[in-house]
Amino acid sequence: MNLARYAMRRLLLGVAQVVAVASLVFVLTEALPGDAAVVLAGDIPDEERIAQLRAALELDRPAVERWAGWLAGLARGDLGVSLVSGRPVAGVLADGLPPTLVLAGLTLLLLVPVAVAAGVVAAVRQGGLLDRVLTTVTVGLYSIPEFALGVVLVAVFAVRLGWFPPTAVGAPPNLLEQPALLVLPLVVLLARPVCSISRLVRAGMVDALGSGYVAHARRLGLSPWRVRLAHALPNALAPGVQQLARTTDWLLGGVIVVESVFVIPGLGTLLNDSVSARDIPVIQALCVVFATTTVVVNLAADLGAYRLAPGSAR
Repeated sequence: MNLARYAMRRLLLGVAQVVAVASLVFVLTEALPGDAAVVLAGDIPDEERIAQLRAALELDRPAVERWAGWLAGLARGDLGVSLVSGRPVAGVLADGLPPTLVLAGLTLLLLVPVAVAAGVVAAVRQGGLLDRVLTTVTVGLYSIPEFALGVVLVAVFAVRLGWFPPTAVGAPPNLLEQPALLVLPLVVLLARPVCSISRLVRAGMVDALGSGYVAHARRLGLSPWRVRLAHALPNALAPGVQQLARTTDWLLGGVIVVESVFVIPGLGTLLNDSVSARDIPVIQALCVVFATTTVVVNLAADLGAYRLAPGSAR
């Protein structure tokens, strides 16, 4: 199967997955206990307010009709209106997107060179002291949950030493205007992905360095680093590319825990606030956005891995 046919099949499967996730999100929000209109009306609701909310939520219509109408709206790009702020959901998401994109972009910018370099060095020094040190450090870091690591970093480097701000409270809308604020969140975000991707790159490099085509390249008299970087590394990157896609999806999904620890007003914080306020249109829209992101990122990763795989059709 050539790359174009493979991409089309994966794209059609991705569209079906997004529709399935959107339908599941609708069913789950429908299954929430209690009357959503009564909950949203407040502690002392009046009948008029409840009636307005029921009309806004279209709770007087059959569930199947509301499901079909919601999917049709999604197809048109209509994400609905926030029940809390009264603003279009698209605008609410647009406000929370920049901080998440800043964190995700900077994390990926640092993650790729650090993880690949660590994996290559560990593979080249296989069995040596440096390889054992890197293995020990990566296994140890990977075992620490993001929440625990974030709390420890805040307690030590923000509260005790005072080197960095502990949270983003009072920070400017553009987080890049206060770079010190980003240091601790980036360390937390990088810790586990660097460990997982570097280990995958190391394993792929070890296999590639023992392959026949690398041995042939050495017999041709190519320099060791050219053999490693130009011949072994491309074929060792396929597992790392797929893990990078999962990391990208995790980052663009809001990094809910990290944003909560550092009080960063991104999509993760928005999801937490929307669940607390039971702002159903925002919750549904965020779930669909996260699902779409997952499908798109994994599609790109699958295509990259397919292209990098030895012997794949071009």
